[in-house]
Amino acid sequence: MNKKIAVIGSGFSSLAAASYLAKDGDEVQLFEKNESIGGRARQFKAEGFTFDMGPSWYWMPDVFERFFNDFGKSASDYYQLDKLDPAYSVYFGKDDYISIGDSLEKIYQVFDEKEENGAQKLKKFIDEARDNYDIAIKDLVYKPGLSPLELVTPKTITKLGQFFGNISNDVDKEFKNEQLRQILKFPVLFLGAKPSATPSFYNFMNFADFGLGTWHPKGGFFEVIAAMEKLATSLGVKIQTNSTIDEILVENGTAKGVSVNGEKKYFDVVLSGADYHHTETLLPKAYRQYSEDYWKKKVFAPSSLLFYLGVDEKVEGLNHHNLFFDTDFEQHAKEIYTDPKWPTAPLFYANFTSKTDPNTAPEGMENAFFLVPLAPGLEDTEELREEYYEKIMSRFNEITGINLRDKVIFKRSFCVNDFIDDYNSYKGNAYGMANTLLQTAFLRPKLKSKKLKNMYFTGQLSVPGPGVPPSLISGKLVSQLIQKIK
Repeated sequence: MNKKIAVIGSGFSSLAAASYLAKDGDEVQLFEKNESIGGRARQFKAEGFTFDMGPSWYWMPDVFERFFNDFGKSASDYYQLDKLDPAYSVYFGKDDYISIGDSLEKIYQVFDEKEENGAQKLKKFIDEARDNYDIAIKDLVYKPGLSPLELVTPKTITKLGQFFGNISNDVDKEFKNEQLRQILKFPVLFLGAKPSATPSFYNFMNFADFGLGTWHPKGGFFEVIAAMEKLATSLGVKIQTNSTIDEILVENGTAKGVSVNGEKKYFDVVLSGADYHHTETLLPKAYRQYSEDYWKKKVFAPSSLLFYLGVDEKVEGLNHHNLFFDTDFEQHAKEIYTDPKWPTAPLFYANFTSKTDPNTAPEGMENAFFLVPLAPGLEDTEELREEYYEKIMSRFNEITGINLRDKVIFKRSFCVNDFIDDYNSYKGNAYGMANTLLQTAFLRPKLKSKKLKNMYFTGQLSVPGPGVPPSLISGKLVSQLIQKIK
């Protein structure tokens, strides 16, 4: 029986779920509170510059391809992908950096230069990571998180010990060079937890990094959202922006619809890809599955302080992606997870999209995006934003010799308060709920409500976890559950 379905939010998971449901013959209406779609992956343009507001690392191209293949399409039907070389550079101080190339052979060479038998050690490490990637992508992440038995397969049984070790210990045991250690620990930050709290099995992120490479959709990451919108609308999904959900309508223990900008609209199923905690506040208390205490005890991925900068000349000597690890990695991690505060000496990330994609900036200029990871829930003021802008601009100048501050002709910031205002994000987190051992698979908030019939959830706070590829998968998983409704 075809169903009438309301989808809340227009990020990756919502658009994916809406497309799968529409393909199945359901009538799908998607509601977005902001004036443009994309959720955290929105785009904005100002003074000739085009900025992706959130995701900027295109990893796991196979997951994107698998999504489009499900509809008889390919990513190349919608956008062009360029493989970056170097994929990224990591700065450890003035004139001290490592660039990660676009092939394992290039990366092995770097490791050999930095550490005795570095290539040999890395080959062994990557072989394990590749094996784990195959298990994760083929056996685990496409499971809906309903039961611990989903994790038990002939292949995962052999990996059991890796769920109780951690990435940090594994890397430190194998590699002695501190710079190589930090590069190998970096990819798991996309999972939202520090390496010492991330199970060893998640080293598959190192294969995603070194083995599959870093890509860029020509035109910017928003091109992926635009492709998904085109796909969804071609399947009949109706998308409405500037549509705030005030309430989820409940009758006799069943989700019956939504109140949109004060107007009641009735549906057979309600699916929310908006922040999970916020969505439950739209329900009567009796139908909320998770208490405030539950959310307070969970480990959330960081928030971020972001700066979108228009630079009035070309910036030489830098790559598309640049990581600045010239300060204490552990200290910054502690100030995010253990002792939450504005960081003493933050690590930061600088992206110059226009290096790969000149059309994202006026001719002869650069589009720059700076990010500082922060603990969620911190006080956020204009004064603090400016203080940290000055800090990272000074460090950037010291390390690269480039005085970017004097070349900035456009500047916009985005931080904790904006994540809350724009995305109803719990404590202003940027990446959802961290993938720690006790927050993996069936231990995450459920895709299907346990208390309310025909109420479903998707996205970074649910299964399988944070990041863009997992969000695409989350949309598929929840659509499969909804399709089982009789």
